[in-house]
Amino acid sequence: MSSPTKILVTGCNGRMGQSVIACSEPDGSIEIGARIDIGDCLETALDKCDAVIDFSFHAFTTQLVTACLTMEKPAVIGTTGHSEQELQTIKASASKIPLVMSPNFSIGVNMLFWLTRKTTAILGDGYDLEVVEMHHRMKQDSPSGTAKHLGEILAEATGLSYKDDTRHGRQGIVGTRTEREIGMHSMRGGDVIGDHTVIYASSGERVELTHKASSRNTFANGALRAVKWLTNKTPGLYDMQDVLGLRD
Repeated sequence: MSSPTKILVTGCNGRMGQSVIACSEPDGSIEIGARIDIGDCLETALDKCDAVIDFSFHAFTTQLVTACLTMEKPAVIGTTGHSEQELQTIKASASKIPLVMSPNFSIGVNMLFWLTRKTTAILGDGYDLEVVEMHHRMKQDSPSGTAKHLGEILAEATGLSYKDDTRHGRQGIVGTRTEREIGMHSMRGGDVIGDHTVIYASSGERVELTHKASSRNTFANGALRAVKWLTNKTPGLYDMQDVLGLRD
């Protein structure tokens, strides 16, 4: 029997870090080798572990992947809201070490990504595209990384530009809806873990794809699945579509 994979959990005092630690306990193939939060020494903790699961803060990413690159440790990155410079650091590091990065590690949400791609291709033209998301009142970034990725999937599948053709909410006399836009709407309130809906609206019918998360454990279990999948992988930047075999 092989020894368990020792994991470093960053952001260990946060809600997602705590969920990863709790969900790892019944999994005999995973062991929490170290855990860190603000002020702890990354290199000392990383030296004790085989891989990293990161649910900290995007500004920490550069330090994390640089250390992982130096010490040749694979990592699962669950933070969102990265700057272009941070993303470039991640991509450069992935040429030397394997990394899994995803805006959402839920198995169900990744099925939503796949279904959105397929549904958009099947429905074709003639549908107005809208994305609606809701999260708890403490969430700082908007739209969510998951909603942004859904918008990117819609844009890619329809020949639109996420940057130029996404309309974030509507206010005032904005005129009639254009054919070349993706509506993006963010709601915040209470303790909502994460709701996402993709809407296809045409004259006579409406198709809606929805995922609602009721526990952070769904994200934690997905991250644990990803870190186990990442073991012995060649260098590269992967996501949950790769982990789940949904890449086509």
